[in-house]
Amino acid sequence: MSMSATCPHTHDISGLREPKLSQSVHREECTQCFDNQDGPAGIDVCLVCFNGSCLDSDRHHTRNHVLRSGHSFTLNVKRTPKKKASNRADGEEPPAKMKKLAINEEREEDKYEHTTVFKCWKCDLQGGKEVAIDVANTKRLTDGVMLSLSSARQSEVKAWEEEITACEHTLCLDQLQSGAIPQEGLAHCASCELTSNLWLCLTCGALGCGRAQFGGTGGNGHALVHFNTTQHPVCVKLGTITPEGGADVYCYACNDARIDPELVTHLGTFGINVAAQKKTEKSMTELQIEQNLLFDFSLTAEDGSALQPIFGAGATGLSNLGNSCYMASVIQTLFSLPLFQIRYYGKRPSGTSSAYVSPAAAAHWENCTQALPADCLECQMYKLADGLLSGRYSKPHSDHEQAPTDALAHPTPEHTPWQAGLKPAGFKALVGRGHAEFSTMRQQDAEEFFSHLLTVLRRFNHQNTRGVPEESEPTETFAFGLEQRLQCQSCHKVRYRVDTMDVLSLGVPAHELADGEADTGAGQQEVATVGTSDESGPGKKRYRSVSLEQCLNLFLGPSGQEALEYQCEGGCGKVNAVRQIQFATFPDVLVLHAKKFQLVNWVPTKLDIPVILPENDELNLDNYLGHGLQSGEVELPDSSNTSAPSQPEVDAEALSQLESMGFPTVSCRNALISTGNAGAEVAMEWLIMHMEDPDINVPIQTAGSGNSNAPEPPAEQVAMLADMGFTNAQAKKALRETDGNVERAVEWLFNHPDDTGEDSSPATSSSDTKKAPPGSSRLPARYRLKAFISHKGPSVHSGHYVAHIRMPRGDAMDVDDAVGDWVLFNDEKVVRADETSVRDLKKLAYMYVFERV
Repeated sequence: MSMSATCPHTHDISGLREPKLSQSVHREECTQCFDNQDGPAGIDVCLVCFNGSCLDSDRHHTRNHVLRSGHSFTLNVKRTPKKKASNRADGEEPPAKMKKLAINEEREEDKYEHTTVFKCWKCDLQGGKEVAIDVANTKRLTDGVMLSLSSARQSEVKAWEEEITACEHTLCLDQLQSGAIPQEGLAHCASCELTSNLWLCLTCGALGCGRAQFGGTGGNGHALVHFNTTQHPVCVKLGTITPEGGADVYCYACNDARIDPELVTHLGTFGINVAAQKKTEKSMTELQIEQNLLFDFSLTAEDGSALQPIFGAGATGLSNLGNSCYMASVIQTLFSLPLFQIRYYGKRPSGTSSAYVSPAAAAHWENCTQALPADCLECQMYKLADGLLSGRYSKPHSDHEQAPTDALAHPTPEHTPWQAGLKPAGFKALVGRGHAEFSTMRQQDAEEFFSHLLTVLRRFNHQNTRGVPEESEPTETFAFGLEQRLQCQSCHKVRYRVDTMDVLSLGVPAHELADGEADTGAGQQEVATVGTSDESGPGKKRYRSVSLEQCLNLFLGPSGQEALEYQCEGGCGKVNAVRQIQFATFPDVLVLHAKKFQLVNWVPTKLDIPVILPENDELNLDNYLGHGLQSGEVELPDSSNTSAPSQPEVDAEALSQLESMGFPTVSCRNALISTGNAGAEVAMEWLIMHMEDPDINVPIQTAGSGNSNAPEPPAEQVAMLADMGFTNAQAKKALRETDGNVERAVEWLFNHPDDTGEDSSPATSSSDTKKAPPGSSRLPARYRLKAFISHKGPSVHSGHYVAHIRMPRGDAMDVDDAVGDWVLFNDEKVVRADETSVRDLKKLAYMYVFERV
C-alpha cells in the first residue's frame, strides 16, 4: 500500500517524544492478545504511551486504544525472518549446543527484516491511515521505538545469568600473612577429610569444605562455620581458578557470589601462582547449567516413539521465559478448570471459532481504568485465557516459519512439528511485581506460586470488581475450612477453630529402602516401574511407597491427633493438650501438596517417595469431616478479646512446611512474624541466620485486639489499604494488629471480613455473626483426579516442572475415554501422554488437583 502525504495532522508529529529509558515499548506483541509483529498485520505501537496493539478485525485492540486514550499516531511494526545461510561444508559437524547459562545477544537485524509505517488514526478510525512524514522525525521516532529495549526483552535479559559485582568486603579485604597452602591433591578441609569442594579463606588462608550442592557435590559446611567463628567473609573455591584470574568467589557477609578485583594479588599471599593454575572443578554456574539441562521429562513413549503432539483449543503451550516452568504448569492447570474458563473466556474451549471474543473481555477493554493494559491484571488474565483456550496460536510451525531457536527450549525428538508457544512475559512481570522471589527469573516453588497467584487475584478483585459476588470468582473454588479441635488433657475442655485454606499440605513419611530390600508399602507390586532410567542406578535412594490414604490419616482425623504443650485458658496452667484436624467444609476443587522434603545441610531436599492414589484416581473424604462443638463438650474461655499480649497471626501453610523440616514451632512462628509472612523459604533463611539467638524460642508478642494505646498507623499505609476497598477503620485496625506490616495487614483483613474495625465490646464479635467458612459440608465428598504437577530435580527451587491434565472429550482431540485422556504440558510442547509415564509420574507428583464429582 502506498503512503499518503495528505494527512492534515502531520504537524502534530513534531511534538511527539521518543521513549525514555525507563519506559517499556510494547513493539513485539499486543498487550491484550498474543498477536505479534510476525503476523501479517504486525503491531501498532502508540507514539505517545508506547502501548502495543493488534489490528485484528474481531478484537479491534488498536482502535479501542485510540478511542480510550485519544492518542492518534502509531508506528506499525512488521517483522519477517531472513533466510539463514549455512556456512557449513558438506559433511562438517554441526556447531555445539549452547551451554552458557545466559541469553546470547544475537543482533535482531541479523535475523529479521523490519518494516515500519506511520499511521494517523484521526484520518481513518477504522484501520489507520498510512502517512509520510519528514525524514528527521521519521528517523527520530523510528529509532526511538526500534532501538529501545522492548518490554519482553526487559524481562528476558534477566533470565539466567545474574550480574556478579564486587562488594565492600572484597574491595577492602585485609589479609593476615600466611604461608603457602598445601599443593593440589594434598589439601583437605581443616575440619574433615574432604579433598574436593574446598574454599580458601582469603583473610587467613584456612581451608574449609563448602555446603553440599545439588547434583552430588559433597560438603559439610565447614567454610561457613569458619566464617561464623572468625567473621572472615571472603573465600575462593579451589579448583575453579583459571590462568586468566577467574574463579568462584563468595562473600558470606553478603551471602552472595562476588568478584574480587585483586584476586591475583590476594591468592599470591598464600603461594598460589594464578598463571600456573589449571581449572579442575566445575564452577557454581556450570553446576547449575548441568543440572538444568539434565532435569527434563521424556517426550518419547516406552517403545521409543515420539509422543503425539496435539493442537487446537485448550492445547496451547507456554514458552519457557527462563526458569518459568513452575508458572507455566500452574497456569495450564488453572485454565483447564471450567470456572476459570467461564470467568475469563466466557465458555468452554470446545468448538470455539477463531473469531470468538469473550463478551466479558470486550466489556472490560471498553471500561478498563488502567492507562496501559500491561498494568492491568484483569486484562492479562483475559489475554491468557484467549491465548490458551481459543486455539488460534496452537498450531505447528509452517515450513516457511522460522523454528524457535530459544536456548531455553528443551531438546525434542527431531522432525516433530512443535508449536512455538506463547510468551506470557507481561503476566509474569505483573504478578511478580514487588515480590522478593517471583519478580526474579530464578526457579520457584510451584505450590508457593499457586498460593501467591490466588492472593494477587483476590486482592485485585476485591479492589476492582466490587460488584461481582465473591462466590462467582474462580479463586473461591479452592477455598475450604479446616477445623482444628484442641482439648486440654487436664480439664478436658475444648476449643474449635476454623481456618480458611486453599491447599491441603500433606506430610509424606519417608522410609529409605536398603540395597536389595523389597518395597512392602502400598505400591510394592509396581515399585519396579517408579522412576525413569536416567534416575535409577547405583547411589539412587529408594523409598517405601505409601498410599495417599496413609498421608491423609497422618494429618486428619483421630489417627492424626497430635500431643502438644499448652497454656490452658481454663486455669490449668501449662498442661498437655491434644490437637485434631478435620475438614470443616470441602472445596469444589481440592489441591493436595505432597511435602516430600528432608533438611540436608540446611537445604530442603526433595525425596522421591512414591505416593499411590486410590483406584481409578477417585478419592472419598467422608470420614474426614469434622462436626464442631458436640453435645456434652465444654468450651474453653475465649481470651481473644482481652488486652493481654497475644501472638500475631502467621501463615498456616508456611508454618506447617517449616515444622515438617524439623524446626521447633515457636522458632517457626518467630521467623514468619519477623519476615512479615513472606513465605517458608524466606523464614527458613531467617531461622538459619538466627539459630544461635538466645530468644529464638521466646514467642514474639503483640498487643491484643482492641488496644487503644497502640500507635496510630502512618497515613500513607492507611491510604494504601483504603485504595483496595477497605474502610479507614478496618485499615487502621489491621495495621495495629500486624505491627504496621502492610502485607500481613492485607492477609488479616481477608481473614476477618466481618470486622468493621471499630474497637468495641466483645459482644459485637460474637460467634453468631461470624462468617461461615467457604466450601460445602455436604456428603458424599467424592473427588476425581483432574491434573497433577510433577517436578524433576533435587529441590523444588531447581529442576523442571510439567503438568499432566485430563482433557475432556472434544477439547483439542478425539478422546475415547468418557472422563478424558491425559495430556502432558511441558512448556511449549503439548503431547498426548502415554499410559506408562502417567502411571509412574503420578506417584511422584508434587501437586494433585482433584475435582468434586
